[in-house]
Amino acid sequence: MGPVRATLITDAADDRLAHYRDLTDVALRRVIEPEGGLYIAESAKVIARAIAAGHRPRSVLVQEKWQADVEELVTDASVPVYVVPPEIAERLTGYAVHRGALASMHRPQLPAVADVVAGAKLVVVLEDIVDHTNVGAIFRAAAGLGADAVLVSPRCADPLYRRSVRVSMGTVFQVPWTRLPEWSEAREVLHGAGFELAALALADQAVSLDAFSARRPERVALMLGAEGDGLSRRALEAADTVVSIPMAGGVDSLNVAAASAVALWELRAR
Repeated sequence: MGPVRATLITDAADDRLAHYRDLTDVALRRVIEPEGGLYIAESAKVIARAIAAGHRPRSVLVQEKWQADVEELVTDASVPVYVVPPEIAERLTGYAVHRGALASMHRPQLPAVADVVAGAKLVVVLEDIVDHTNVGAIFRAAAGLGADAVLVSPRCADPLYRRSVRVSMGTVFQVPWTRLPEWSEAREVLHGAGFELAALALADQAVSLDAFSARRPERVALMLGAEGDGLSRRALEAADTVVSIPMAGGVDSLNVAAASAVALWELRAR
């Protein structure tokens, strides 16, 4: 591949740094690229996991302290590595850059739902969860507790948002995922693939998680909703079963990320 092209830049207004300066994460998603846009990967560990998953960096921004680490990761000589002083990195981004490195990554095209769930026994469905920290934490639970895939609704927060990636510890690159269509179509897609849709929610007709686990279907799609509002009426109507986690101490529910971990542990393959 040849040597990495490392260039020292000391001017925050340099046009080569535009993706790190001028575009928010939301705007990056709208950049017209053959692969569907860009996203920002933060820290050498996350960049390494993204590259290992087959994602292609467009460029890398790094502080000199971590330059050698990044050059070990980015072996493609066509990818420029921009080396900047710490104060320039912070001026560009508006925050202290975590572990000294950022990469502007080509966003891969999302696979079809059928391809993602093929062979899966347990998938997690995220409906309209807008908190990126929760999305990242749920991906980490999915990876650590054996879920086969994650499916996100059209209005769910972006798993490739910088904070989601960081909180997930890079597991958004490990767990297969894609976006679902609206429930009117998604229900039929999941039923067609043989999944029973289990909505984690508070409801009078809900069965306890342990009772549902005792008769665990062969293929389960665990549905999780946003903090506060929970799953929508359409999601609950699409569900085959409503499941709740038995609680004590006058507490009626858990944070959605914590609830996902409890449910995935109970529903794990044995």
